Amino acid sequence: MYPTARCPNWCCNPASTLRTINLTEFSAFNPAAREFPVNNLLLYAIVVLIWGSTWAAIPYQLGVVAPEVSVAYRFGLAAITLYFFALISRRKLAVPSHTLPIIFLQGALLFCINYFFVYYGTARITSGLVAVVFTMILPLNAVFDRLFFGTRIDKRLSIAAVLGIGGILMIFWPEVASLSLADRTVSGIGLVLIATTIASLGNMCAVLNTRRELPVIAVNAHAMAFASILALLISSGLDRPFNFSATTGYVLSLLYLAIFGSAVAFGCYLALIRRIGSARAAYSSLMFPVVALLMSTLFENYHWTPVATVGILLTLAGNWLILSGHRKST
Repeated sequence: MYPTARCPNWCCNPASTLRTINLTEFSAFNPAAREFPVNNLLLYAIVVLIWGSTWAAIPYQLGVVAPEVSVAYRFGLAAITLYFFALISRRKLAVPSHTLPIIFLQGALLFCINYFFVYYGTARITSGLVAVVFTMILPLNAVFDRLFFGTRIDKRLSIAAVLGIGGILMIFWPEVASLSLADRTVSGIGLVLIATTIASLGNMCAVLNTRRELPVIAVNAHAMAFASILALLISSGLDRPFNFSATTGYVLSLLYLAIFGSAVAFGCYLALIRRIGSARAAYSSLMFPVVALLMSTLFENYHWTPVATVGILLTLAGNWLILSGHRKST
């Protein structure tokens, strides 16, 4: 039996002092009839820390192996990881047949086509600028949530979005200010914006799947398997060579992106969507560049500027607004 966890006042009934938190409610691992002491903040932290570091790993996937093939490898390995985890933990992988089209669409949008454009864009602009552009998933999720599910865009979320996006622009202001209108830069930004839009639509598929109360492990495993197969088919249609790079950088980055950046992080992220809504979950994207910057401080001797410091404070303030909100937005 897993231990119980004390729940903060904003995520449960204030009248309750002790609550058993079920993994089926929000956990990335969603087993039947089991419990696990995790909460929104822990899931949020896992997503931020892992995805905040994946931007540095993606460039190692570019070069020798075609982006479409690398995406196929990444999510094929991620699917195998989830299937293996489900097998050893005796979790059910069966889902109703009528849900498979949406699961396939989630895989195509969130785990396949979206990443094609992320990889294309990363080859043209810096990873910092990619992270800045990808923060547009926050307003996109809010708009699509409103369009498809009628979810109201509350004032707290709007204020947090302004603070967060403003903070990110301040943090990366040198890159933004030196932005060139050269064809390669503009096309890179355009490709990442396309990726962000597709990812947001994939989030809407995930919202629908969570509303159907489908287990996250099963959905992600099947969706990633579909995505890998689709990526292979597209690669074949584009005449991409099915090669592999045995270099240390490629192999280690592939393992990290597949296991942690996909199998683990997407599980936690989709669990967050179930718990706090897609718009609030997407706010984690504003923390990815912050994590990348902190890593740069530790390993690359990055020097903080007053503007970047203010930007960090604004982003943290936005995170406080998001995580201290108690009303679920989906």
